[in-house]
Amino acid sequence: MKGQNKYRKFQLQQKNIEALERENSRFKRVYTEYENMSDELWNLENSNGEPVPDDFINAMILQASYLEDEIEDWLLHFNEKKTDIKQ
Repeated sequence: MKGQNKYRKFQLQQKNIEALERENSRFKRVYTEYENMSDELWNLENSNGEPVPDDFINAMILQASYLEDEIEDWLLHFNEKKTDIKQ
């Protein structure tokens, strides 16, 4: 049995992500791209097929990290906005 997808680091914030996806189409595109890239990375690293060059996987990891940074910024601003509304 395969372990958990280590690239899915935002699972605990799904409610905020779903709210952001409803509010902002750009965030939805970025998050969808991140999900697709995470799934593909997981599949490449755990497949028994032809080996993929490390340079290619490293480039995908780098791109996924840029998407993660952008998603983290969106979530940070979203959480700050929610906190400001409560005060």
